[in-house]
Order: sequence, then C-alpha cells, then structure tokens
Amino acid sequence: MPSPLLNLIKDNLKAKKTFEIRNAESDAPEIFLYDAIGDWYGIGAESIARALRELDGKDVSLRINSPGGDVFEGRAMATAIAAHKGRVTAYIDGLAASAATYVALAAAEVVMAPGSFFMIHNAWTLAMGNADELDETAALLRKVDDSIVDDYRRKTGADLEQVRDWMKAETWFNADEALANGFVDRLAGQQASAGNHWNLAAYNNTPAALLNRQSDSPGYDRARAERRLALLERIAA
Repeated sequence: MPSPLLNLIKDNLKAKKTFEIRNAESDAPEIFLYDAIGDWYGIGAESIARALRELDGKDVSLRINSPGGDVFEGRAMATAIAAHKGRVTAYIDGLAASAATYVALAAAEVVMAPGSFFMIHNAWTLAMGNADELDETAALLRKVDDSIVDDYRRKTGADLEQVRDWMKAETWFNADEALANGFVDRLAGQQASAGNHWNLAAYNNTPAALLNRQSDSPGYDRARAERRLALLERIAA
C-alpha cells in the first residue's frame, strides 16, 4: 500500500493554494499561508522569510489555513517569524495541522477562529534502507518529536506526558479546546472563513466536519477518500 504521507502530498498537489501578501504598503500587512508547508509541494520557508524581510519590522498578521507538511521547512518558518523585528500575530482561519501548528506558535499571539481546528501528532517520514538505517531514521523522528514537544510545552505549560499523549493520539482540538489547553491566546470574533481544500483522509482521526467541508472542493472524490480512511483505520487497529 502507498504510504499515507505520500498520498497526502500527492493529493494536496492539486489543492487550491494561496500565498499572498496583502496591504504591504500599509501599517497592517497580512501574509496568507493557505497551503501545505514544503518548497516543492506547497509554500517553502524561503517565501515566508523573504516576505517578512520585505516588511522590514512592521507588525504583521499571519493568516493560516494549512494541513501541515515538511517539519524542517516549518521549523525554518518558525525561526523567521520569531526573528522578525515587528510583532507577528497568527490567525488560524480554518486549519492548523501538524507542522502548521508550531509555525503558528512562533508568533507573539495566536488567535483562532471558532469552527477551525488545531491538530498535533508524532512526526512522519518516508524511509528506505536496511535495519540499521531505519533505526537511525526512527531515532531522528524521536528527536524531532522531542523538539516539537518542547514547543507545545513552552506555549501551554502542560506536562511532558500529557503533550506526548496528545501527539501519540493525533489530537484534533477545536477552537474552544485549543484555548482551554493553552495552544492559542484568544478566539476571533468571527467564524472560520477558510474552507478545507485538502484531502485529510491520510490522518487517522480527521473530524467528520473537515471531511464534509472537503466535498465542496472541485474534483474531490468522497468515496475514494472514505475507502482510504477505512483502510487506514483497519491497519491502525
């Protein structure tokens, strides 16, 4: 069976994508990260870093609607956000999943729209090699998980085992839950305005609401996605 991660990347290559800088000349510029995170199948860290550099210390609103992506590209985005001289406020407009979560948490403030979702999980990868090489890959994944755990603990104040349990379980927080657990600082005054354009069936616990929203996307094959989700659930069981 093809890797769920590979399927996620392949399907999302066809999704509606948006990387945009609005109001760059004003005192209230916005950067839209409405895409997967990765320089060859979505938005790369270089785009975010360049946009922040061009905004030259202005306060920035970072609008996020992303299914996640490459862990190291996400880390580089977070570094650029933390280094920006102006104040960055992250707004979760629909979805912040996987790598998109710690991109959001790098901002000075995280604001989440009611109706949106925030998902954390253990790192994935694609790997090939002998047993020793695969052991090394597993060790690297554990180090990646440790670094992400540190991000989440720093933001939420939650204890180590709680964060590890959330990640291991692939936990999807709605806006109220994300606020109650300290991942976000406040809720926005309006409902989520960004729809879900991605095939999230590769994840184990995708809320039905997100699978339903996806049906509005052109070319979405619901039966195919449900078959894939059912197969993944049997394998994980």
